[in-house]
Amino acid sequence: MRLVGFDFKKISIERFKDQVGDLKFNTKVDISSVNTIKSDIFHSKEELLKIEFIYSVLYEPEFAKIELTGSIILAVEPRISREFLRGWKDKQISEELRIFLFNIILRKSNIKALQLEDELGLPIHIPLPSLSKENLTEKK
Repeated sequence: MRLVGFDFKKISIERFKDQVGDLKFNTKVDISSVNTIKSDIFHSKEELLKIEFIYSVLYEPEFAKIELTGSIILAVEPRISREFLRGWKDKQISEELRIFLFNIILRKSNIKALQLEDELGLPIHIPLPSLSKENLTEKK
């Protein structure tokens, strides 16, 4: 299974209030569709799957919202493609594939969300590493 493509189709960020109170962040990833792709350019024994997703961060209570929609293109073995498409009819994805997909979506989308939060002056939704005095002292 290989990642062949990733892109955002829609980027939306909205701030509803100016005052920041006690915020809770709700991050959500949804797979909205799965389709096979026929390609004249890509010749391989692998099949191409296009997976469309929605990534959202809600700042509660009703402070702001980020929504990113996009797609991932994967090159997969025909057997995996058939299993995936068969399971998708019931909106089921194997745990292995779900973890693989969600890690790609989270990695790319969190970076974009952090950039948008910075531009709009929103609090960041995930903790970032930081230094403290204890981190800087050498252990002898």
